[in-house]
Amino acid sequence: MTIILGISCYFHDASAALLIDGQLAAAAEEERFTRIKHDFAFPENSIRFCLSQARLDASQIDYVVFFEKPFVKFDRLMKTALHGFPRTYWMFVQSMRTWLFDKLWIKSMISKTLGVATKQILFAEHHISHAASAYLCSPFEESAILTYDGVGEWATTTIGYGRAEQVQIIKELKFPHSLGLLYSAFTAFLGFEVNEGEYKVMGMAAYGQPRYVEKIWQVARQSDDGHLWLDPRYFSFHYSTSRAITGKFLELFGQVRDPSVPFFTEDTGFPSYFGERSSNYSELLKYNQYYADIAASIQQVTEEMILTLAKEAHRETGSTRLCLAGGVALNSVANARILRETPFEELYIQPSAGDGGGSLGAALYVWNTVLGNSQRFVMDHASWGAEYEDSEIVEAVKSKGYDYVKVNDDDRLIDLTVDRLMDDRVIGWFQGRFEWGPRALGHRSILANPSDPKTKDIVNTKIKYREPFRPFAPSVLAVSANDYFELENAASSYPARFMMLVVPVKDEKKDRIGAVNHLGTARLQTVHKQTNPLYESLITQYGQASGTPILLNTSFNLKGEPIVNSPIDALNTFENSGLDSLVMGRIIVDKPS
Repeated sequence: MTIILGISCYFHDASAALLIDGQLAAAAEEERFTRIKHDFAFPENSIRFCLSQARLDASQIDYVVFFEKPFVKFDRLMKTALHGFPRTYWMFVQSMRTWLFDKLWIKSMISKTLGVATKQILFAEHHISHAASAYLCSPFEESAILTYDGVGEWATTTIGYGRAEQVQIIKELKFPHSLGLLYSAFTAFLGFEVNEGEYKVMGMAAYGQPRYVEKIWQVARQSDDGHLWLDPRYFSFHYSTSRAITGKFLELFGQVRDPSVPFFTEDTGFPSYFGERSSNYSELLKYNQYYADIAASIQQVTEEMILTLAKEAHRETGSTRLCLAGGVALNSVANARILRETPFEELYIQPSAGDGGGSLGAALYVWNTVLGNSQRFVMDHASWGAEYEDSEIVEAVKSKGYDYVKVNDDDRLIDLTVDRLMDDRVIGWFQGRFEWGPRALGHRSILANPSDPKTKDIVNTKIKYREPFRPFAPSVLAVSANDYFELENAASSYPARFMMLVVPVKDEKKDRIGAVNHLGTARLQTVHKQTNPLYESLITQYGQASGTPILLNTSFNLKGEPIVNSPIDALNTFENSGLDSLVMGRIIVDKPS
């Protein structure tokens, strides 16, 4: 038996993943345990969970693999600092504070924490970890691989190829020219937090028009083979740790959006939870529309760049299959365009496509490519986290003083849950092992009626307290997906399982699913009986009762918090929000009506 532990940390989305003879036993991001969103600290809790889940201790580990090469990354920081001096002085000082005390000594930290010999500790390159995290848990025997994010050691984008157990990088683009950093610069300009708000830009883009595409092409260029060049006069991420854009950028695009200004446009409407309209309502409409148009413009440019890269990956490899990884692979609008507008016929993206997934990729790379094992793991579901017994749930409920109902079987549980959904209650759904990655996929979800457009405001008012441009996802039975959405072979699409595609809603169905219809599109999740039978049964029975085999699904958390892990996390969210009911295991908790 070979046991491999993968680790990602010190940048964002720290995580751990454990393989036993090449099969995934457990994987989790550190944020789920610490309750610190995007926690980047050494993932002690995730490691402890993975070993406990597999009933192992650290002494049984054969290899620990870190998801990138710290000394190579340090080399990039040093060369960047020297090249840009004296502008890079403060970036150098701040970087050294963390690198000299923590990041360079990750091997010692791992050895000390786990008690493993240093010869058992291996390092994979950042984008190799990304590439492996996509291809080596895909169902493909061969495929092109495209990875893109902010930056790893030096690489920001790679084109690769996978065949059998081997992964190789064919071409790469290096820092500071980066599609991920370009998108993040506009994320900051639009008033959102980098590495957190990129998906908000994608949501905002739907409410704008791409009026400023030509301006964006003034600051970035791309050749036909995918190579990207960012004009350094407009960006400062290569010499600043606190600011991504320069004064010249602001001269071209105007001032950074004030995030304290409530965002609304004519298309979003003015939600009731914003309170009364201010006297300068018309002025704010114009203000917000400008930034929505900027969001639409950077989204369109990003999509075009991704399509160019995908076409180049096809030319380089000749494959009709493509695996994606890196933070940019979470751009689900672009992902759907790859399927529609490039020669690729099949697409795979695992649910933790960003840096969190690097721990899994590093471990798989050692198992398959380094050790030469032909046995492959296929990830067809995302439930790799912790789960809790009904006895633990009851103990947590009692500690909070809530009354509860415990049912004896799943059929009764489904009946009672459907009754509540048909009464238009908003439900916290807590079942089985929590999900790997940033999407709630029917294990730690908030569920509601998908049909009434007012449900969006209800969920936002009661629980999420978020911007009105943010869409809610439909969880749809895989066998029914093609009845509602324009996605060829939806039932066999792996990205659709993991909520990685935004696709058109069929015209005749738009009014039927108003709460999850985002201006004619939806980021759907297909649900399969084989991988989540309880959730599939719930949607099936809800479909029989309502006529619509779909549920509104959003992540089970409050704004600014990670998705819940434990029963206490779920009860805290229940307590501090307007959730009507909580269904945990076979335990149901209702608030007084």
